[in-house]
Amino acid sequence: MIDSTKLIEDATPLDDVSGLKLSKSKVYMLREIYNEEALNIANATLKYLSAPPSKKEAPFSYEWLLQLHEEMFGNVWDWAGKLRQGELSIGIKAYLVSMELKKLVDDIAYWDKHQTYDATETAARIHHRAVQIHPFQNGNGRWSRMLANIYLRQNGLMPVKWQENALAKENPKRAQYIQALKMADNGNYNALIDMYKIRYENL
Repeated sequence: MIDSTKLIEDATPLDDVSGLKLSKSKVYMLREIYNEEALNIANATLKYLSAPPSKKEAPFSYEWLLQLHEEMFGNVWDWAGKLRQGELSIGIKAYLVSMELKKLVDDIAYWDKHQTYDATETAARIHHRAVQIHPFQNGNGRWSRMLANIYLRQNGLMPVKWQENALAKENPKRAQYIQALKMADNGNYNALIDMYKIRYENL
């Protein structure tokens, strides 16, 4: 069983700045890096969430999943959109990432074709699976939530209003979010689906 919330207090720490594209002549505080990432993510948000994206714009293909991560973080990190090669404290083994990401793409196509779930549940399942795989060196949580929100938007629904970091200690919904992911690890998606149903609250 893969724990999607393992070591969640230290989830995706920026203790390694190798690959940082920002000026090498300056020492950046973590908050400054987060702010640069936020600006990059804002561009992707405008592209995909300001209006429902077409299937051509967001095809939910294997290549596009990587492209989305690059669009969200590529102005800041040179590893954006590239699958991780090393192990993290969360996520599956690195050698399984490519295969599991392809499985997720196939599952999304199957769910859509057979209308296995409604759009809200599909988005929640996409979110959980993407977090569980954790395909990139960093930014996986934000990428997973963006991925699910794009799916909602593409299917005529409004996106969930996540806070900048849903796992931040100051987020009052943090415990609820962690518990929802833990339940999903065990096959119970109800709590995560409920969070997706409340789209207009800041989560």
